[in-house]
Order: sequence, then structure tokens, then C-alpha cells
Amino acid sequence: LEGESVQELEDYAVQKAEETTVATYKALKLAEEIKESATNTSVMLHEQGHQITRTHETAVDIDHALSRGEKLLGSLGGLFSKTWKPKKARNITGPMLSRGDSFKRKAYGMEQRAALGLNRSNSKGKTRHTAAVADSSGSQAQTRITFAKQDEALSDLSNVLGQLKEMTIDMGSEIGRQTDALGHVEDDVGELGSRVRGANERGRRLLGR
Repeated sequence: LEGESVQELEDYAVQKAEETTVATYKALKLAEEIKESATNTSVMLHEQGHQITRTHETAVDIDHALSRGEKLLGSLGGLFSKTWKPKKARNITGPMLSRGDSFKRKAYGMEQRAALGLNRSNSKGKTRHTAAVADSSGSQAQTRITFAKQDEALSDLSNVLGQLKEMTIDMGSEIGRQTDALGHVEDDVGELGSRVRGANERGRRLLGR
């Protein structure tokens, strides 16, 4: 850059500053898109947790109905001098999903903010920092405005990345809770399946007498 005039150097500085600003805005836009996807995932996880609980509650209802049927089959066996008791390897535990209230509140809050379009930063408009130098003219003033925009965009980017980190931790914890809950559902459904097969076999024997 030797031999360049002061004005040319200032113009070059403005150009490079603007290029950096554009790159910063692109990074911010990408981070906001990732946050939007993460928000949708959090809402889906929240609903999935409800579905797991409802499924397990249905298993409990099946247990109650099956217990009544097993009792009836046992009574019928007495009439035919055939004693019978259902084989129960374990009790039905019912819903075991420990849902964190904070995750539910956050998922609901993010869903509401997304519906209102409040999840994106408003970095493209003038803020108090850029407005403070907007009345000035010349390359130096333009550079100050550009630097102010960079600072604001970088601040927004830092905030979004911090939110993404927190969301990732929350979702990881929720996935862990749901994985444990699904294990309990699987155990209960397996036990119910075994008892249903036993009850059906008992019914067939009674009918075949």
C-alpha cells in the first residue's frame, strides 16, 4: 500500500471493514437459523415426552383391565376344579418420566417466541451506537459506523451462541430422561405381553375342557 494517498488508504480501510461486517452478519444469520431449528427440536422433544407419558398411562390402563380378566379366569378355574394364578414377574410401574419444569417452560416459551417471530436479532436496523455517528460524514465516520455495526453483530452472535449452548445442554438432559422412560415403558409392555399370553392360554384350556 506504499505510495497510496491518505484518502485511498481510508477508502481501503472502509472497504475491508464493510467486508468484515458482511461476514459477521452472515455468521449471525447462520447462527440464528441453527437456533430456529434447535427451537423446533426442543418443542418436538417436549411433545414427545408427553407422548411417552400417555403411552405409559395406557399401559397402566391395560394392566388394570388385564388384572380384572385374570381374576375372572381364576374364578372360572375354581368352578372346573382347576386352580390358576397369573404369573407376574414384576409389577407395572407406570409413567417414570421425570420432566424438568424448566425444560417445559423453556420449550413453551420458545414456541411462543417463534410464533411471534421474536427469535431473530434485529441487527440490520440502526441502533443507538450507529445512530450516534450517523450524522458525521467522510471515511473516518463511515469506518466508525461500520465498526459499531460489527460490535453489535458480534454481540448478537455471542448471545445466540450462548443460547444455543444452553439449549443443547437442556435437550441432552431431556433426551436422557426420555431414554430412561422408554426403558421403563418397554419393561412394562413386555410384562403385559407375557401376562396376556398366559391369560389367553388359560382361556383356551378352559374352553377346551
